[in-house]
Amino acid sequence: MAKMTTMAAAVRILESEGVKYIFGIPGAGILPLYRALKDLGTIKHMVTRHEESAIHMADGYARALNTVGVCAATSGPGASNFVTGLYTAQVDSIPLLALTGQNVRAQLDREAFQAVDIAEIVKPVVKKSYCIKDPAMVPWIFREAFKIMREGRPGPVLIDLPLDVQKEEIEYDPETDAPLPIFRMEPNPRQIQKAADMLLSADRPVLLLGGGVILADACKEFISLAEMLQIPVVTSYMGKSGIPWNHPLMAGHVGIQCNTRSGNQVFLESTLVLAVGARFNDRHTGDLKVYKGNRKFIHVDVDPGQLGKNIMPDLGICADAKLTLQALLDEMKRRKVKPHPKKIDIAQIRAKMERKTDYENVPIKPQRVFKEINEFFDEETVFVTCIGLNQIWSGQLQKITKPRHYLDCGGAGPLGWDMPASIGAKIARPDKLVVDVVGDFGFQFCMDALPVAVMYKVPFVIIVLNNGYLGLIRQAEKYQYDMDFEVQIWYDSLQAIQAEQIAMRAAAGGRVSMAGSQQASQAAENEGRGFDFVKFAQACGAKGERVTDPNEIRAALKRAADSEVPYVVDIVMERDTDCSMGVAIDSIREFV
Repeated sequence: MAKMTTMAAAVRILESEGVKYIFGIPGAGILPLYRALKDLGTIKHMVTRHEESAIHMADGYARALNTVGVCAATSGPGASNFVTGLYTAQVDSIPLLALTGQNVRAQLDREAFQAVDIAEIVKPVVKKSYCIKDPAMVPWIFREAFKIMREGRPGPVLIDLPLDVQKEEIEYDPETDAPLPIFRMEPNPRQIQKAADMLLSADRPVLLLGGGVILADACKEFISLAEMLQIPVVTSYMGKSGIPWNHPLMAGHVGIQCNTRSGNQVFLESTLVLAVGARFNDRHTGDLKVYKGNRKFIHVDVDPGQLGKNIMPDLGICADAKLTLQALLDEMKRRKVKPHPKKIDIAQIRAKMERKTDYENVPIKPQRVFKEINEFFDEETVFVTCIGLNQIWSGQLQKITKPRHYLDCGGAGPLGWDMPASIGAKIARPDKLVVDVVGDFGFQFCMDALPVAVMYKVPFVIIVLNNGYLGLIRQAEKYQYDMDFEVQIWYDSLQAIQAEQIAMRAAAGGRVSMAGSQQASQAAENEGRGFDFVKFAQACGAKGERVTDPNEIRAALKRAADSEVPYVVDIVMERDTDCSMGVAIDSIREFV
């Protein structure tokens, strides 16, 4: 049996598990791993500017390609900077492998330099964490990690590697080693029969497509079941993209934030819900009494801990989503069922309840931005977005056709996730145009990722919705606390101050009209929206432009899409635009 370092064995295992990229930052505590990466030279590495960006890049890569994302960091703060990303991946069920360096074994528990117990710290936000103290266990733990990440409900794993463990030699034969088999839970046939009985006898059934359907690669089966039975479909926010937005059975999204009015209405009129891969979290359900109503629920989930956690189902099925939907299809074919009689006209409801987007206002309304996005980009475009009003507008208004073409951070909501995730998505899908839809505040969280994209020649489009506010918090303060406190991030730039002074002097001297002075003041405000995203992009080696007229958005998007480098489109929007939302799905406050 061949002898090699533990890290050489680890890299061989990463190769055999299909790993193509690692995102991270080398440091003293993880250098033996990097030496193995260099020596074998088969796995590409991207050096980031912050560990949180590294793990978000791995996350975006995993979501876009339906694979495992891998990131690496050194000991101490390098490792602890992974915590937010691990939490994000855990909540959204993303398979991520985080590799961290550690001080030597003799220095553990002695308050040595950068010897933090990261394996213990991350336990609440991972499926499994290890600190490997026996070098011989390295190959087996790496194999087990991939099985854990992929099996059942996907999720992240952290492996902490003491420096001396990384340097040890072990006996390892890559020729006889192979990935471990992944077990997929099959549904109980009696439960399938009962589910079929309930669906066929229901007066107004609806199918709820959750994010688990996309994760299980089961969208085709889900749509086939809907078409066979002619039952309307609604989605959770994480289920967005699981069914084409224009499918005749697609009623819309259900939720108190990322919703469509038609989706909420069709759900409220239902008597039975078949929910597949949905967690029933608070942003989806709102008031549970309203959401539950008198409806019956069939809940399918691969994680038994989800059944009954938020909604007690009338029938719970713990099984793989794809296998369950296949079994339901087979059962319906065996029974030679006829389509469910139509009770509602989905197309009519959607047309009647569509939110208005064709605004001509200056400053620009966000609804108009999404009108331009929907009309300019094609169905092959991959969109990425993150927490804030930008995410809610996107969830409500964007029209997505294909699975894994809308990558959203749903459960944790860390600001800044989207930009590094966009880079990871573009690395995973270089054939696709990737577009990041971000707020002006969120942009500034992980903007360290932009020079990484320039350095590695990763082009993508960043659309900044610039209202100069912490918009979501401003709206919460306005309606819940009657205040506007510490949420304004607008400030006068030097250019804006100078422009306004010139306008004032010109007006006083009678050299321009009052209208001309007002236009100059408006121009000054546009220049003074605080942080200059365009100049930052240019400083990084990217490109960008600011848009203040709704009729100029389309042309700017084309220049961005045609660019061969990252391109920032900074859209100056109406400052106080509220977003439709509420506390229950039957009481959404609508705004125009």
